[in-house]
Amino acid sequence: MRHVPIFRWLIALGLAVFAASYAFYASAPEDPETKQVDLTVLSEKADGRCTVAWSDPYAHKRRTGPYACDPERDPLLKAPQYDPDSGHGWETGWMVTEGSGRGDLWVLGQDDAAYERAIDRSDDLIGIALPLLLVGVVGGNVRSLYRLSGASPSLVRRARRVEEAARRLGQDHARAVEAVRTAWEPLRSSLVDEALGRVPIERLRRSAGRGCDAKELRRCGVRTARDVLEAGTPVLSRLPGVQPGAAERLTAGARKLADDTVRAHAGRPVLERPGPQVAELLNALHVLVDVGPQGRADALRAGEFADGLGRLTAAAAPAAGRRSMLRADAGERFAAKGATARLRPLLAGAAAEADAARFAQLSIDLLRGPDADRAGVAARADYERRPTAYAHLLTELVVPGPDRPPAP
Repeated sequence: MRHVPIFRWLIALGLAVFAASYAFYASAPEDPETKQVDLTVLSEKADGRCTVAWSDPYAHKRRTGPYACDPERDPLLKAPQYDPDSGHGWETGWMVTEGSGRGDLWVLGQDDAAYERAIDRSDDLIGIALPLLLVGVVGGNVRSLYRLSGASPSLVRRARRVEEAARRLGQDHARAVEAVRTAWEPLRSSLVDEALGRVPIERLRRSAGRGCDAKELRRCGVRTARDVLEAGTPVLSRLPGVQPGAAERLTAGARKLADDTVRAHAGRPVLERPGPQVAELLNALHVLVDVGPQGRADALRAGEFADGLGRLTAAAAPAAGRRSMLRADAGERFAAKGATARLRPLLAGAAAEADAARFAQLSIDLLRGPDADRAGVAARADYERRPTAYAHLLTELVVPGPDRPPAP
């Protein structure tokens, strides 16, 4: 569950207190609509408490009830001076003209105490709500500004653009290399089959050491080093006359012969042969030779660069926009700020733009393969002009090295 910032709680609390303040304000009693009427004072005390009679136009009758008369009014209006015969006095009052209490008498200010209490409570709560809201809003905005401080949309966009160009170049280079190895495979198989077919099993047995009977192997159909390589260790180990460990030595010897054959022929000897398979290989090599050693080095570097840049770009993803930065949690924002700090020197100035442009151009060059040149005329002509470059590149890509597993 994501932690809710304290400033949001302050705003929520401030709004709740403000709502309570409004509730007290709304509940404060209000004076109803009234009109002035004549009252007949039936009895009166010195403090103004009196019993009066008045005409109720809504009930259509004469009513009596208590009222607060003005004790300071002129004595001539009081009983018995006002009406010696009946002993009644005279006063004016206020009658309610709306609501369920219409026709009742109303004393001005009778609810003032309750009104003042409600208003005082409302004012007290407003005094609490306003500081809470002020602290919550100001603190929240300051916090939001801090959270947005690491946002760098242009930097992340530039990093993604360079990463995409580098990754595309690495993929295009890998496809070009795979095209060379695919074109080389039938030639390699032909060379290996031809060379190993000339090596009898007896010779391979001598180089592999003891532990197998050449006559038994011939009787089972294993006559040459090529047969050994095709059978493989699991099949050889089950044949009669093959002792434990001998099958592995035979297979290893056949593979070494295959590798030696590749090393001896993977270069100018095979490239100068005629035929469609060599033409296809020259076409595939032509694409890589054309970009040059520096282009190939850049392509190899692009893959590693894209991986490193991709990790930083993924970590910096929240910094790609203000909304994403606000939605990120504290850990994501911390990682994004660290990633943007590491991205900035990598993408500083025009170097990043130059890298992106160079990567894009190399991708175009690698994809501009001679698809229409099936006979390899252009590639053959280019090979005649710089055979060493082709031979060296082929050797580099297909000859087994110390860190590369041997060809099967």
